[in-house]
Amino acid sequence: MEPWFQMVLTIISSVLASSGLWAYLTKRSERKDVKTEMLVGLAHDRIMYLSMQYVDRGYVTQDEYENLRTYLYDPYKKLGGNGSAERVMKEVDKLPIHKFAIGKEEKNNEHE
Repeated sequence: MEPWFQMVLTIISSVLASSGLWAYLTKRSERKDVKTEMLVGLAHDRIMYLSMQYVDRGYVTQDEYENLRTYLYDPYKKLGGNGSAERVMKEVDKLPIHKFAIGKEEKNNEHE
């Protein structure tokens, strides 16, 4: 086999076998996937709904904040979510964080 052909074959094989190329191709195909678009839409809806609930209530619990930030907003943003969810997350970030939700019994005792 010719040395130049062997070198070209080695380079092509290395490029095709590299994990970077496959990661790029996988990420590119995921962005256009209809299922991904649906997930982004559902995540957006849930982020907006929960965030507005917390803002209206005036506080967020630790568990609620972690669930909203870690499991909904961060993946949503990585998938290319838009700015409206970012705006409401900034409002949630300003809220006081309580360890537990304030129950009706606790609210009544506070006012007595």
